[in-house]
This record gives sequence, C-alpha cells and structure tokens, in this order.
Amino acid sequence: MGYEWLTAALAALRNVETWEVTQVLSAKQRLPLAAESAGVHFLTISGRTESGRPLVVAVRLLGGHQQQIIGAREMTPDELARFEAWEAS
Repeated sequence: MGYEWLTAALAALRNVETWEVTQVLSAKQRLPLAAESAGVHFLTISGRTESGRPLVVAVRLLGGHQQQIIGAREMTPDELARFEAWEAS
C-alpha cells in the first residue's frame, strides 16, 4: 500500500510528526474505520507509534493501492478508550 501526503494536510500538522504517521500506518495493530465529512468518504486509522503514542490518521483512497494522507492527530479520550478495548479483544 502506497501513501502520499495531501500538501495542505502536511502543512496543517500540529504536534504530530510525519514519521509518527508513518509508524501508525505500518503498525501491526491498526483499527480502520470508515468515515465521512462534508460528503467526502475516507478511512480513519487508529494505531500507536513505536513509542506507544495513540494517533488517528485519516486517508482517502486514490485508486488501486494508493492512498492519500489527509490528516493526523492525537486520539480523544473516547477514541482512546474504544481503541484500548479493541486492542484487548
């Protein structure tokens, strides 16, 4: 699976490093969920960096096996609770 950055998403990153996003996208345990905002369909991928930091990365399918990274941020407390329950199952 190949990933490319949406230029605006890269510029909008706050308190998240690009290498952390890469670690989440290549983590062994990832929780992908379908999402939609303003009529745009995408996936959120919840996972942890190698140091254990919980992040949510948003990607959209470009075609084939290519995806575009459209955002990344820390998990909210509710998201983290859901993710930890999923990790434990």
